Amino acid sequence: MSVDFALSRETDIATLTAERVNPSSLAVSVRGLRRHYGSRVVIDALDLEIRAGEFVALLGESGCGKTTLLRALAGLDRPDAGQISAPERPSVVFQEHRLLPWATLWENVALGHETLVGRAGAARALAEVGLAGREDDWPRNLSGGQAQRVALARGLVRDPALLLLDEPFAALDALTRIKMHGLVKELVARHQPGVLLVTHDVDEALALADRILVMRSGRIAASFQPKNHTPQALRSILLEELGVQSH
Repeated sequence: MSVDFALSRETDIATLTAERVNPSSLAVSVRGLRRHYGSRVVIDALDLEIRAGEFVALLGESGCGKTTLLRALAGLDRPDAGQISAPERPSVVFQEHRLLPWATLWENVALGHETLVGRAGAARALAEVGLAGREDDWPRNLSGGQAQRVALARGLVRDPALLLLDEPFAALDALTRIKMHGLVKELVARHQPGVLLVTHDVDEALALADRILVMRSGRIAASFQPKNHTPQALRSILLEELGVQSH
């Protein structure tokens, strides 16, 4: 989906156009993105590219525009200017699992795609996240980590070209979070979507990402590739970028 957001002098948003991104190249491309709420600029002339199969983590202080950017990529928020080229229906996994309590696990996974996915496809997705045979179970019977596994299965069941993760592990205990990190890395390697992870956790970014971005004042202020640094050195650099002293 290629969408241009351009303001005329009358502040009307331009007509939107859409086309499928070539999955062999870029999962998403953003040019000159701008979003403001009244006089407060949240995203300011932001540029971003994520390749197919690339895992990008986005760090930044609260209020710097991380979630606003993710919502724009998901089509949940309409920027004021700029251009986004992304798949028509990216998948999003939120901090809360957002499972429907009155629907079975397979129905939650296939939600919105029942004809395309069906029970069999949902069962395969649940098996991928370690919940084989639980298709007819109910969300009330799941632990927090299991519920997030279902949310992840729902996000990947369509083999999306772009997967957006909005702090999906923040509410989990430390051990469950580590297990989920391993699962996510395995599933992303298998399905090869472009991934944008919004997180406040530097160690999580180091554990998962091929590239780590730091957002500040509505722009991408710094970009790092973990393979070019030792984990300890990059952790110190990232904490400094975020205004936190490392110990």
